[in-house]
Amino acid sequence: MTRAWDELAAAVFDVVPPGVLLLLSLLAAGVIAALWYWFPAWVPRRLPRWRLRRRRRKKPAAPVQAAETAPPTSTPARPADETTVVVRDGMSLADRYAAEGRYAEAIRQRLRDAVGDLVAARVVAPQPGWTAAELAAVAATQRPGVAGPLGEATELFSEIWYGDRPAHRDHDEHMRALTAQVRAGAR
Repeated sequence: MTRAWDELAAAVFDVVPPGVLLLLSLLAAGVIAALWYWFPAWVPRRLPRWRLRRRRRKKPAAPVQAAETAPPTSTPARPADETTVVVRDGMSLADRYAAEGRYAEAIRQRLRDAVGDLVAARVVAPQPGWTAAELAAVAATQRPGVAGPLGEATELFSEIWYGDRPAHRDHDEHMRALTAQVRAGAR
């Protein structure tokens, strides 16, 4: 294989000088990169099957204004979305996921709840678009006591959720312990 490759390279360099071949390959790489970057924009609209759909960003919901006549609560209110749902039995959404055997979702939900508690305790400000690692770094600068458990929790979450590794009961129990440590350190 090596000899055939060497003979092919020698035949090409006999016809095209090496400097011109390098320039042509750089030009081809630039054209391919530009086409790759702007691909959906230059596809004609009359070929809708071939056009890639662009993901549209959803507009953030307008903040809900609290009624001024509401009595003050002892704990800061968190937004009423899927992350704070509590089932009638007193189980959190993460516990319900774990009871159903959906451990990856339970781990994600436990991390969401811990982050919500950090936001409620004003350790970090809510920033849409932050990764779990960025949030852990900011929280660690504000409260060094949460650096270890929160860093380990984000690593476990990333390994399971983004690494497509199967989650098990022991992963969920470990995440439960880590988020409890984060909550204790956030106070």
